[in-house]
Amino acid sequence: MDRDFNDQELIRRKKLKKLQLDGHDPFLIQKFTRNYTSASFKTAFKDATKESLHDDKTPIIVSGRVMAIRQSFVVIKDFYGTVQLYVGKDGIDEQTRNTFNDLDIGDIIGVHGTPMKTNTNEATVRVKQITLLSKALKPLPEKFHGLVDEEERARRRYVDLIVNEQSFKTFVTRSKIISIIRKFMEKQDFIEVETPVLQAIHGGAAARPFITKHNTLNRNFYLRVATELHLKRLIVGGMEKVFEIGRVFRNEGMDTTHNPEFTSMEAYWAYVTMYDWMKLTQKLFKKIASELGLVKITFKGVDLDFSKPFKKINMVDFIKQEAGVNFDREIKTDEEALALAKKFNIKVEDHQRTRGHIINLFFEEFCEKKCQQPTFVYGHPIEISPLAKKHEKDPRYTERFELFICGKEFANSFTELNDPIDQYERFKSQVEESKKGNDEANEMDLDFVEALEYGMPPTGGIGIGIDRLTMMFTNNESIRNVLLFPHMRDRGDHE
Repeated sequence: MDRDFNDQELIRRKKLKKLQLDGHDPFLIQKFTRNYTSASFKTAFKDATKESLHDDKTPIIVSGRVMAIRQSFVVIKDFYGTVQLYVGKDGIDEQTRNTFNDLDIGDIIGVHGTPMKTNTNEATVRVKQITLLSKALKPLPEKFHGLVDEEERARRRYVDLIVNEQSFKTFVTRSKIISIIRKFMEKQDFIEVETPVLQAIHGGAAARPFITKHNTLNRNFYLRVATELHLKRLIVGGMEKVFEIGRVFRNEGMDTTHNPEFTSMEAYWAYVTMYDWMKLTQKLFKKIASELGLVKITFKGVDLDFSKPFKKINMVDFIKQEAGVNFDREIKTDEEALALAKKFNIKVEDHQRTRGHIINLFFEEFCEKKCQQPTFVYGHPIEISPLAKKHEKDPRYTERFELFICGKEFANSFTELNDPIDQYERFKSQVEESKKGNDEANEMDLDFVEALEYGMPPTGGIGIGIDRLTMMFTNNESIRNVLLFPHMRDRGDHE
């Protein structure tokens, strides 16, 4: 396939060709060992004066990408930040002088030199030798406009990371969040496990799955929509505290808070309920905020303080508060619920024509967006919670909560259903919903039912979305900005 290059790209290729003909091909270099990073160099010589470094011969070896060239000064960037270089008229050989003169923004270089301070007291490397380690054949976006288009940033994340410092910090913070969660869970005596991505049965969450073909077994498999059912099998097997951080896949739409491939942390804890998870969840969020130094933040224009207790409210009570409808006292049957939905102009799909589904539709319409401060919403109807234990006193509801912040779900927790007979009936109901058009319904998982028949202790479980956590703690309102390589439509396809 022929490629067209612009003038800058042609000039850079010409420079590379000359280097190769002269025996200085940068792409043949395999290793460069530095003794300072940008950060450690600045720390080491922070308190030094210009006079004290005048004759300092301490060997400095640094490396990084050229981000700026101003007369005799060069700024290079590594993982830890930037460092300034000074290329004087004396003290360098002809090869280093030629290398310096042919440098382009974006080139990656290794430098040997000594420390110095400039007149503005900036720690700087006085260059003795420059080695070109990689020639950038494409120019970086120009300085003042840069790579600002959100879609293009997501398509060319490698460029975004180079030129947008805030984006780089976002993904470092994402890694820190995952590390904090992992350490927190391990300190609570949970063990980390791995469960299959390819699954024979679609289940564990209300979501449409991706389907793929296993050639050797000659059968279709699903990419997992959740890790729940395998993790609960481990509870049956005696692993009383387990968690998994991993990718899950849901064949659904894309918007600012949804991507078909995302990361979740699911955890299961024997002999506890969702109320224990309420306490531990708030403790976890507070720990993340504290470790990041972000206990008080503003997200989507909302001031959040993770040192304060989270709110708690029952779903039906919440609907009464916001819509003036008391489902427990006024709406007893499916028919009454359907009539109420019609009165409020709430669309009801064929598989949602029950009181429980309509309660959830009312919550989504009137209450969800009101959850700006961290709020535990509990008391979900049984129809929308096929894996949660029934409420002890009212079997129309389940022991389940969702944590909402700024109008979006961040966590979902159950007191887990461990009755195999009830679970079998719930799966049967899901199969019936699927026949009525619910393409997010769970399938019948007889192996999981059989696992429960061996006995699962009372258990509490939770799922937490890592992507939305990252969005909140980095103040990003689009999920694409916290995924290194989000799925994108083809260029020009805006439908």
